[in-house]
Amino acid sequence: MDIKVIITGATGFVGEGVLLTCLEHPDVKQVLMVNRRHFSKDHSKLKECIIPDFSDLDNFNEQLTGYNACFFCAGVSSVGMNRKEYSHITYDLTLNFAGKLAKLNPDMVFIYVSGALTDSSENGKIMWARVKGKTENDLMKLPFKGEYNFRPALMRPMPGQTNLKGYYKIIHRIFPAIRFLFPAQVSTLQEVGRAMINCVLQGYSKQILEVKDINLMAKLQV
Repeated sequence: MDIKVIITGATGFVGEGVLLTCLEHPDVKQVLMVNRRHFSKDHSKLKECIIPDFSDLDNFNEQLTGYNACFFCAGVSSVGMNRKEYSHITYDLTLNFAGKLAKLNPDMVFIYVSGALTDSSENGKIMWARVKGKTENDLMKLPFKGEYNFRPALMRPMPGQTNLKGYYKIIHRIFPAIRFLFPAQVSTLQEVGRAMINCVLQGYSKQILEVKDINLMAKLQV
């Protein structure tokens, strides 16, 4: 099966790692980066679509049509944001983008990156976890061919990544020790990307994938 993928958030840590994994994977034939700002990356599989505002998608129907997967890696930290601001970016814009794709590509598999400790009940004490839980819950109601929510924790960057904060460089150096001590809490970004691709190719029994599920799917030979 040939996969044509839309990736959001390629200018961020997770998105860039997933992008690099997709570009090197033989079953991924085309990748469309949907970014708010230009990301300088050249590859024969790669195209870019600049959408400054995910709440205004009416002029992008043609560019967003013809894909069978979306890996939604865009996101922001909740630090310094109130609930209304964070919910607008994390929930409103994500659901608007996903809803548009569901209409344009009914055979699409949509994968959303939330994070460990996301609150499916929507009633917990942590604001960001409630918002991401609601985002996951409502994405699962959209009429996609498949919808999965990834909850990674600590991740090792891909070789060649440029969007790295200082502490990720430290993690890269000590990753073998971290994985030995906490195997259920860590993944490489290559594993995250491969797990996404395998969910498109093979599907998975659960719509919410914790770290152990992500690492299991990454090993699947399809």
